[in-house]
Parts: sequence; C-alpha cells; structure tokens
Amino acid sequence: MALKVIKISRVSPATASVDPLIVPLSFFDLQWLKLNPTEQVFFYKLTESSSSRDVFYSSILPKLERSLSLILTHFRLFTGHLKWDSQDPKPHLVVLSGDTLSLTVAETDADFSRISGRGLRPELELRPLIPELPIYSDSGAVVSLQVTLFPKQGFCIGTTAHHVVLDGKTAEKFNKAWAHTCKHGTIPKILPTVLDRSVVNVPAGLEQKMLELLPYLTEDDKENARTLKLPPVKEINAKDNVLRITIEISPENIEKLKERAKKESTRAELHLSTFVVTFAHVWTCMVKARSGDPNRPVRFMYAADFRNRLEPPVPVTYFGTCVLAMDFYKYKAKEFMGEDGFVNTVEILSDSVKRLASQGVESTWKVYEEGTKTMKWGTQLLVVNGSNQIGMYETDFGWGRPIHTETMSIYKNDEFSMSKRRDGIGGVEIGISLKKLEMDTFLSLFYKWIGN
Repeated sequence: MALKVIKISRVSPATASVDPLIVPLSFFDLQWLKLNPTEQVFFYKLTESSSSRDVFYSSILPKLERSLSLILTHFRLFTGHLKWDSQDPKPHLVVLSGDTLSLTVAETDADFSRISGRGLRPELELRPLIPELPIYSDSGAVVSLQVTLFPKQGFCIGTTAHHVVLDGKTAEKFNKAWAHTCKHGTIPKILPTVLDRSVVNVPAGLEQKMLELLPYLTEDDKENARTLKLPPVKEINAKDNVLRITIEISPENIEKLKERAKKESTRAELHLSTFVVTFAHVWTCMVKARSGDPNRPVRFMYAADFRNRLEPPVPVTYFGTCVLAMDFYKYKAKEFMGEDGFVNTVEILSDSVKRLASQGVESTWKVYEEGTKTMKWGTQLLVVNGSNQIGMYETDFGWGRPIHTETMSIYKNDEFSMSKRRDGIGGVEIGISLKKLEMDTFLSLFYKWIGN
C-alpha cells in the first residue's frame, strides 16, 4: 500500500498543567513491560462528498484534533513517557509540562472496501495504517495515533499503545470518550481518573518477583534487564505470504460448539461460556494447522481481569492495567491434535474460569512465573487478545460507527483477537493472522465444525 504522510502533529492536552506527573508501574503494569505494543485500526466509511480532501481537512480532521486535545486533559498519561532511571528500583510513567501525543496524518489511494473488509487480506497491506511508537533503552512513548484518509471513500484511525499504560478496558474507555467528545462536544461524566497505584492491593513481594522475571521475557541477560527496549518481533516478509481474516461466529454456531462439548465430555458441570468454547475451538485448530512434532511443547494464555477480585476491589475509575495472565503450559501438542483436542481444551479452560472466583493473585502469578521460566525453545504459543465482553464498535465520532476494526499486533505477539460482534446480540468476532499454508488448513478445520 502506498502511503503519503501529510503531517505529524504534536497534540497537547487542552488544559495545560505545569505540575509533573510521576506514576510508578504497579505489579500488573510490570507484567507487560516487555510485550510489544498493542496495535488497532478502526475503519469509517463515508460518502464520496463527505470524504473529499476539502471536507476532510476543513471539517473532519480539525474535529478529531480538537476533541483529542480535550480528552487528553483527562488522559495525560498518554502524552508521557516510560522511564527507568538508574536510581529507581522500577520504571515510572512520567508526564512533564509541554508533553504531547504524536498524531500522524496520512493519505492512501488504496481500495478502502477491500482493505477494511473481513476476508483474507495480506498482512503487509494493512501495516502502513499503524503509527510507530518510539521506544529506546531508557525511555519510550506510550501511545501514538494515526489518521489515514482514503479520498472519496473513508478514513481510519490507527493506534499503537504500550500495554503498561492500559489494558482492554482502559483502551475501550479512551476510545469511547474521544469519540463521544468529538461527536457531542462534551466530555463524558465517568472517566478513568484514578492514577494512585496504592489502590492495587497485592501481596508484598510480588512486584520484586515480577522484576526478577524480566530477563526471562526478553533475550537480554540479567545485567541488561533494566532496558526498556522490546524483544525482536517476528518479521513479516512478502515471501511469507502472511494473511489475516476476521471471522464472525453467530450465536447459533456458539451453541453448536457448546453442544459438541457436552457430547464429548464425560463431566457434568462444565463452564460453557462463549469465551471458553471459542478459545478452545481456535486453539485446537491452531495446533492442528501447525502440524509437525506431536511432542512439541505448547502454551496458551488468556488475561483475567482482577479489578473486582482484589480486596478491596479496584475503583471502577482506575486508570491502568489490572489483568494477569492465566497460563497453561504443561502440555504437548498431541493432547490437542486428536479428535478429543477440543474437549480437552474446553475442560482445561472451564476449570480455570471456575477457579477464578476463589483463586488469588499470588497463586495465579506462581503458575505464570513457572511457565515463563520453563518455556522451551520451539514452544507453540497462543494468547487471546480481548474477549467477547470488549466492544470495539461503540466509537462513533459523528460519522457513524466503524464498519470494521482490526487488532494489528496479533501476528507478532502470537495472538488472536476476540471482541463483541458489530451487529446483533451474542456471538463473537475473532481475528486471525497466519502464513498462507497454515491459514488454509486452519480455515478448513475451523469451518468443519460450525459451517462456513
């Protein structure tokens, strides 16, 4: 895709503050310090007249910029930087007077309908729609944005965000707040404004253990573990032919998966939620699509929200990350490659979700710690990004809801995405990114059980 950068703006909060803001990373924030940023893109279709260059640059872009400036007054952390000074035991988020957020404005003559579609598309064609997020050894930006115009077709908003500053819920609140401010000209009443990390009550010593785990999350040795630089990502080359697809799973197909689980399991009390059966189906199809050595190690994870599981619970207006990885690592591929692979995964996930009601942070952490320390080279990894409770389509800036959204970071982070469907009640939407040979096999297996 040919992309022309028109300008790179530095957007300041509408209400300036001279006081520096210094926020230490919490236990939950630290877990994501070495994870590559989350990247998302939201596509908005416009009429030919409303998406002309004149209308876009005279009306649409100024509204987006003004509303962004207004909402950044309440999301100041997004203008700051991640820092880890030599005298500090852990990193901090630092916002100084005059700090700004980077907003790239670009144009492309690509076919909007095809790029924003749900069918198979080359991963490389969508990559230019995502802004860079500069991160160095001692400092790093935490959020950057990009607005790309498809003249006479529509536009998209690309976001790149470091996971230490937000999780899915905080990101959803920001997107909705920015959209509401742009459409209505007013700031929403309820915003995540609590920055005090002392409200996150976890057992003493866990933060230090998380810091000691950092060398295992990167290729750096213990002496270089303090660097903020992120580990290398999987390169995407044209010869790899990496494709992405968005699949909508209807409520009827979710019921098919639940009935299959009931039929194949000998256990009476399974937690058969949409999340569990969807994750189980995707995971087993992924393992089978990879094929190869049945004795290879595999590892799969999801992020559990601990806001209401701490004592006392974290305030609903908390600004930050409050999720912890639920880790499943003591398995080999052969346990999921057979006909019983789906029900095996359902039972594992079902047990995990049911334990969450009583399982504390420390016991969850110990499993993740052991899984990370013992992870072997060549392990097949899959993490679900999001859940069927996360809404990606409630972001109407004044020109209608997005016709499609993509989580662009799933390939390099060994993830698949999950969110609410755009239309209709129930069901779920997932995003997959794989090399063509694996994608062909995955789709064949996936549709075998739920229909095309």
